[in-house]
Amino acid sequence: MPQLKPVIAIHPAMRDDIGDLVTRRPVPGRGVSHIGAFLFLNHHGPQIYPPHNRGLPFGPHPHRGFETVTFILEGELAHRDSAGHESIIHEGGVQWMTAGSGLVHEEVSPEAFKKEGGPMELLQLWINLPSRLKMTQPRYTGLQADKIPAIQKDGVTLHLVSGEHDGQAGAFDSLTGIFMSWLDMTSGSRIAFDGLTGRDVFVYVAKGEVTINGTQVSGFNLAELGAGDGIEMAASTDAVILYGHAEPINEPIVSHGPFVMNTEQEIYDAYADYRAGKFTVPVSVG
Repeated sequence: MPQLKPVIAIHPAMRDDIGDLVTRRPVPGRGVSHIGAFLFLNHHGPQIYPPHNRGLPFGPHPHRGFETVTFILEGELAHRDSAGHESIIHEGGVQWMTAGSGLVHEEVSPEAFKKEGGPMELLQLWINLPSRLKMTQPRYTGLQADKIPAIQKDGVTLHLVSGEHDGQAGAFDSLTGIFMSWLDMTSGSRIAFDGLTGRDVFVYVAKGEVTINGTQVSGFNLAELGAGDGIEMAASTDAVILYGHAEPINEPIVSHGPFVMNTEQEIYDAYADYRAGKFTVPVSVG
């Protein structure tokens, strides 16, 4: 039997609404700056937008030095960036953007959603890049739900975003070998994972009540895990969990606003390059 990783802390997602957008953030938070390569998580919603709403407020803004992975649990999300990528991704889909050397992008609600309204819930995770990849060419892929493997077993659906599970490959090819997924668990279901020795593990309970390695974790809470090789999750209610793991990067993290680099000078350079218009770099649409 693998040695289970103990839950060493539970970090609540603190409310930090953005206008009329319900927003909770477990990391960074009062007790945790990051979980290894996993830097930042915004949980938007769940909420119901009325007809004739203003939609999401994320107009054009820059990024450099990391990746964003956005999970559309409900509703839809329109993406457009300075490299020419554009898409509208619907419920159950995922957007994976490598900001790399620099992109300006916007994440807004499509016109139909603003006109008609409806339910909306998003998770956006920021994932660090090592120094050797921070200035890599930007890229973006948006995939609808039917392009993301959904592995069903014993009341659990594992949506395999990247990495491998039970011999199946995820929908996205991670530059850094990240395993990323989200789990839909029915009440009473269980799932276990091993092979996690030396990996930074990210477990956020978006909905429901789950026991993780013997510790109960409720919705809107992040579980920080200690050393070990395995995880066992058991749902006491229907639950939704964001689950991923990554190789440690073990480099300095210097972040300021939309940029995550290794040194203060690199942050200054990022602002200078953005002001100089160097983030608008045409690449082929992927």
